[in-house]
Amino acid sequence: MRRPTVRALRGALALTAAATAVPLAAPVPAAADSVVIGGTPASVKDSPYAVALSSRARFGSKRAGQFCGGAVVAPTKVITAAHCLSKEVLGANGMRDLKVIAGRSELRGTTGQEVAVRDTWVNPDYNPVSNSGDIAMLTLASALPESYVIGLAGPGDPAYAPDTPAAVYGWGDTTGRGTYAASLRSTRVWVLSDQTCEHAYPGNTGDAYLKATMVCAGDPKGGHDACQGDSGGPLVAMGRLVGLVSWGSGCGEAESPGVYTRISAFVGPSRNAAPL
Repeated sequence: MRRPTVRALRGALALTAAATAVPLAAPVPAAADSVVIGGTPASVKDSPYAVALSSRARFGSKRAGQFCGGAVVAPTKVITAAHCLSKEVLGANGMRDLKVIAGRSELRGTTGQEVAVRDTWVNPDYNPVSNSGDIAMLTLASALPESYVIGLAGPGDPAYAPDTPAAVYGWGDTTGRGTYAASLRSTRVWVLSDQTCEHAYPGNTGDAYLKATMVCAGDPKGGHDACQGDSGGPLVAMGRLVGLVSWGSGCGEAESPGVYTRISAFVGPSRNAAPL
């Protein structure tokens, strides 16, 4: 039976704890422990909207504390997955050193900047059981350049059309077996129809695909996907942000596409709109 999981930090936590002897009370889910499957190196010069979320106090310094990804949607706003900010991932004191690493492809590099998080908003309708509404927003203590900002896909955007080429970005597991990337990577996927996604995740053996708040993307042949550690990272199509890495069954499997938070469900006049 398939077991869909959120793509947060599970295996990476064990790796980090062993390397740095950071005391942690309990294991955390797979929200940040993998990099895109089948990907290639990416440069933040070409994708400055792709940022890393960091907590060295929680995850150690080996990978600069990276545990999730995010996307810059305004100079002082970054959106990510709601499950990245859960106590299960960050712990009770995780906010004390939460930062966004921007303008840096190599996690342990010195380029770009590390910006403190001043405030957080987690979608009040986020359901951790169904993974519906998996979106959160970070307000930064200082502004990033306007050139880092990516536009958002709204309702009816043609970027959601089936078979539209897209790219997903992250610093997570590159193999699905705990092989973590130190530098930003991306992989090409295709937006899939709601019918395909509902067939892949009907809800009878795990989480169900809900088209109102989710979109899925992948490679029909398999081999290209987001994975653990990529949670909250951007899915980009036609130059716009269409999704955030949320969950999936395995990594890069042909009949188990990645599931993303549907950005269009949270922009505009919707009652669920994020506070941009």
